[in-house]
Amino acid sequence: MISAKSLCLASLLLLPLPLAAQDLSAEIATTGLAATESRLAALGAPSEADRFALGGIRFLRAIETTYQTRYRTGMDDPTGMVPLIRLPAGAAPDAAFQPADVAALFSQAATDMAAARAPLDGLASGPEFSVEIRLADLWFDVNADGTRSEDESLMDLLGPSLLGWRWFDRDPATPLPTIRFDRADAAWLSAYTHLLEGVANIVLAYDPTDALTRAAATSDGIAALSPPAESEFTMFAPGLDAIWTILTALDQQPDAARLTAARDHFLSMVADNRSFWAAVAAETDNDAEWLPNDGQTSAFGLTLPPGTGATWLAVLTDGEALLKGEKLVPYWRTGDGAGLNLGRMFTEPAPIDVKDWIQGTGALPYLEQGETVSAENWSRFESMMGGDAMLMSVWLN
Repeated sequence: MISAKSLCLASLLLLPLPLAAQDLSAEIATTGLAATESRLAALGAPSEADRFALGGIRFLRAIETTYQTRYRTGMDDPTGMVPLIRLPAGAAPDAAFQPADVAALFSQAATDMAAARAPLDGLASGPEFSVEIRLADLWFDVNADGTRSEDESLMDLLGPSLLGWRWFDRDPATPLPTIRFDRADAAWLSAYTHLLEGVANIVLAYDPTDALTRAAATSDGIAALSPPAESEFTMFAPGLDAIWTILTALDQQPDAARLTAARDHFLSMVADNRSFWAAVAAETDNDAEWLPNDGQTSAFGLTLPPGTGATWLAVLTDGEALLKGEKLVPYWRTGDGAGLNLGRMFTEPAPIDVKDWIQGTGALPYLEQGETVSAENWSRFESMMGGDAMLMSVWLN
């Protein structure tokens, strides 16, 4: 049986989709994200709840757009390492992938994250509001036909990848909860838009288009000589091509402005997290919470360990210090008192040749004397969350 905690983790990518009234949830279920977004965007005098709803729906719309792009192009990530395209997705019978499609997907995602964040400005420090949504009403129009299919519910799409065997071992009759979002959750959602826009800028800084073009040409050239026979070895070809593409894309002069923008978004994510945990700590209600404080329970039936907020903020503070170059990343060839300046890797970027970084030649320009970051805060968080630390970090962002 799937636990309430696992069900919570399975919903990590369900960005707070607000609703000012109960009928918003039904509207999404009936007409979809795009139509609901259009209606909210046209409001002349939106309330705080309307603005939060628009930000949340735009976020989910951005995820839906990546699914639609992948369906149309057949884009996939055999390595499972690239955000937004690592989750399994179907493809149209006539799907046709072009090397420029990856950059186009992340460029659109960056634009969409900024659009989702815009209506959230000031909400976290403004008056209280309340919005609710039934998670069962969420769906992605993957094939863009305007109609909800059985395999297009958000949980059907994300559950297997996020929960693995636990998803298939669950009781299908277990209902998904209704969540009540409030003022504090606006900061959480804003933080997530910064996180994903930062990731998109990193991908675009190391634009993989040329590497994908070369990989495709090589595959076509080999196939032209002799079509590959199916074997236990050829099944690894797509994964090897993907790894080669990533390594080759990294080994080029990146777009410095994109990397600086990514760093700034990650720093803004930390700032939004501080705003969220400060706001949620002051709450005295306990009503279908998204992320609860020490005295609340999540709508998923999950009570976080006492001190979760403070422990997670300590982890993020370490990340902030690394991004600013105030602390250094330990490197295998240095002892105490020296390490890598991660901040300068964003502001003074160079090509990343992995073999040179392992040996040290690539790392040397970024090695400095100074205090290295400790693993103490992350270890404390791991101990608090048990075996779910990585999944919980995605939920907490």
